[in-house]
Amino acid sequence: MAKKRSQSTDALIVSPGPSPNQVIDADGNVMQVPDDWALLPPGDAGLTRRVKAAGPTWTVKERRGRRVFSKGVWANQAQIEAASEKLEQERSTEAYAKRRVRDAERREKKQQVYVEDFETAVIEFLNFAARYASLAKDLAQRVTTHATPVGSGTVARTQRIPIERRAESAVIAWMRHQTTAYDDMVIPRVKGKRREVRRMLAERSRKLLNQYRQGGDIDRDSCPLARALEDPTGDAETL
Repeated sequence: MAKKRSQSTDALIVSPGPSPNQVIDADGNVMQVPDDWALLPPGDAGLTRRVKAAGPTWTVKERRGRRVFSKGVWANQAQIEAASEKLEQERSTEAYAKRRVRDAERREKKQQVYVEDFETAVIEFLNFAARYASLAKDLAQRVTTHATPVGSGTVARTQRIPIERRAESAVIAWMRHQTTAYDDMVIPRVKGKRREVRRMLAERSRKLLNQYRQGGDIDRDSCPLARALEDPTGDAETL
């Protein structure tokens, strides 16, 4: 039986319930959403902040594997409408429009700096011999283009590890998809098996990179990395 929450000042983190108007709290209790509440969809951070500040709210989050997705915020419907109307008025002003332009320019500049720094970190990780410098530059650009877009969810966007490790992980991930048969592998659904396969392929990729670092002769016709880089899309047929 659904439980009705009586504390009007609650600001809870909940998960989706068995029906659209029910949620599950941290203790596993199924709770009925109050009749005068509505679900504010995710996507407007400014409005969400204001609704939460007015309180009370129940923030709905759903875990899928390792990732957590926002499903919206339950709050009093009148509270949501009032916050939305006030925010819409503010956003219609010339001052707000100018601030949006400045913010966008600042974000773009910050992104450009990060892309340049990341590409440099990738080249430093590759550390190819001088004779393969142009290939290193090409590979760094491919990896950077794939890994650095805002919202891509790649390791390059995390701040939890140094940029040097981000660059290394991004290179290995790119090579896993472009120079190995990983995407076509049928991996048993056994705990730890996919991680084991990734470790094996990462070791193979590191050995391949070492050949370019050492500067010896490489048969580009048979080298999976050279073949991948010859494809303008970076989606060469893998080995």
